[in-house]
Amino acid sequence: MAIADFLLHLDKYIGEIIQTYGVSTYLILFLIIFTETGLVIAPFLPGDSLIFIIGTFAGKGYLNVLLLFVILAGAAIIGDSVNYWIGSYFGKRFFSNSKLIKREHLQKTENFYKKYGVKTIIIARFMPILRTIAPFVAGVGKMDYKKFFIYNITGGVIWVGVFLFSGYLFGEIPFVQDNLMLIVIVIILISVIPPILEYLNKKKITT
Repeated sequence: MAIADFLLHLDKYIGEIIQTYGVSTYLILFLIIFTETGLVIAPFLPGDSLIFIIGTFAGKGYLNVLLLFVILAGAAIIGDSVNYWIGSYFGKRFFSNSKLIKREHLQKTENFYKKYGVKTIIIARFMPILRTIAPFVAGVGKMDYKKFFIYNITGGVIWVGVFLFSGYLFGEIPFVQDNLMLIVIVIILISVIPPILEYLNKKKITT
């Protein structure tokens, strides 16, 4: 319930964090984005909506938007890299000892990332849950790290930039201010459309 309340009232909680912690807010936001992208066990943390909300506060002068961009993009990039290495180090051990996942599944994962890895790393940034899982699986599949890192940077910069500067530029519009939570919900819904369409497409192909 606490997590759901936080997600549904991001504007209130971010405002309280800024008032309570001041400059330390930057560190707190860094840790949230880093954890959401860097730990495969934390896909429930807010990403797109949080960055948009942060942008609206920057637009009101409470936070420095350029500093936020550097900090949040850095958190996203570092988080994905850490997640990759966790997958690379622990992944095969997990798959080797797991009775639920067969070895051929790991081979399929490796083949998938060799063929579609670049596209996956960038697109997954805009998909909740997949954003957290994708770098871990890339590590499990031993995707070439240099290639991964290049597109990790590209995806991280684009992802943070799109939502942060959208909030910054449009947050002062009266309609946005009056319907901020509705917009956040729309952002969340839009972000889950691609995996749903992909699932329906695969289901259509198999039938």
